[in-house]
Amino acid sequence: MDNANQDIADAPLPTRRTLRTRQSMAYQLIRFAIFNLRMLRMVGKGHD
Repeated sequence: MDNANQDIADAPLPTRRTLRTRQSMAYQLIRFAIFNLRMLRMVGKGHD
């Protein structure tokens, strides 16, 4: 853990597009809905 600061400094920065999608409420709601639908489908397949 001696070089943790250097590892963080070497990490790539997010692009403007990435930052915009992370902050977009509409995008987050869509992703949330898709995730929930996936979970429902998995649960449904497990109950067959």
